[in-house]
Amino acid sequence: MIDFSQSLLDNRAIRARWTHLLWIVLPLAVLGLAVAWLVSSDPLSSFRNGAPPVENLTFERTILGNGGIRVLVRAGGSEPMTIAQVQVDDAYWQFSQDPPGPIARGATAWIAIPFPWVLGEAHAINVVTKTGMTFGHEIKVAVPTPTRDSMSFAAQAVLGAFVGILPVAIGLMFYPALRGVGRGGMDFLLSLTVGLLAFLLVDALGDALELAGEAAALFQGPTMVVLAAIASFLLLMAAGRRRGTPTGLALAVFIALGIGLHNLGEGLAIGAAFASGAAGLGTFLVLGFTLHNITEGIGIAAPILKQRPPLWVFVALTLLAGGPAVIGLWIGSLAYAPQWSALALAVGAGAILQVIVEVASMLLRDRDGSPRALFHPSAMAGLASGVAFMYLTAMLVKI
Repeated sequence: MIDFSQSLLDNRAIRARWTHLLWIVLPLAVLGLAVAWLVSSDPLSSFRNGAPPVENLTFERTILGNGGIRVLVRAGGSEPMTIAQVQVDDAYWQFSQDPPGPIARGATAWIAIPFPWVLGEAHAINVVTKTGMTFGHEIKVAVPTPTRDSMSFAAQAVLGAFVGILPVAIGLMFYPALRGVGRGGMDFLLSLTVGLLAFLLVDALGDALELAGEAAALFQGPTMVVLAAIASFLLLMAAGRRRGTPTGLALAVFIALGIGLHNLGEGLAIGAAFASGAAGLGTFLVLGFTLHNITEGIGIAAPILKQRPPLWVFVALTLLAGGPAVIGLWIGSLAYAPQWSALALAVGAGAILQVIVEVASMLLRDRDGSPRALFHPSAMAGLASGVAFMYLTAMLVKI
């Protein structure tokens, strides 16, 4: 009797699984049949009135070399589009396309133009499609695009280290002097960290949305930025709270990670500016970046003032926060695209928001969880100082 009941239960379980599987497969089968019917019968033909298809073309990268100009374009129209002619400075030029033929929606192609560009001059490129649509791109200042040679990489690494690694290291060097601060001093430093991170959050989101506006429409730039920032925030919150609320060295690592992701976006922007000739970084501007980023090292040091980490920890934190500036500069000068820069900044913004939440939580815990800790004079002074310092030094680097 027991075996019969068990067998009956097993059969019911098997039937329930098959029924569940059926209700997964059936909707997918209906969808497949609907797509097949739509493609084969073309019921939309009666709605076509002879108007040309919607076309969109985005210029993602420009390379200037001895052989002329090469541009990377991405199609975003409703149907594959064909490039018929190319103009440079209102004159038609022969061109080659790789890969050749129509460019499918979302696909990219390189267009090579043997145009004798002039160093320091501005040039205008117009791409004409088979339907007669014209898409323009301006080269504001023509300069040779950096190449993949060791000297170029070394020079970019030095610059990235100067604007990313050096200021963080200088900020962390204040660690011994900061260890003697009392309760009010600790509140000031933690709030200073929140202030500088709040500025970086707003700055990263603003830059990400601006870059998203330059990307192809199919990437849905603003939506991508918001979703990426939220996903980054939630994932890092889940990782950080997996073993409880992060404090001390763990919190310092998260602060360094958030700052590092932001510096990755800054490095991408600097590298892209070099590659396009849109900005020449003079000594004043480089010093401005350095001064702007020094406070980041102090923010990283704040959660570990009650500890005595070994020297290698400070080295690791410096590289985690400042090293991405070097990587971003390399990538930006060699393989820049606005949508990926926007995505990097959005991920950095989410990471920074996670750190703001954790540092504010630490500040509350140190004050017995009372929300009034956020309005203590030392906390308010630190918050205002962090935002003000970052805002004023940002004036030196905005071009």
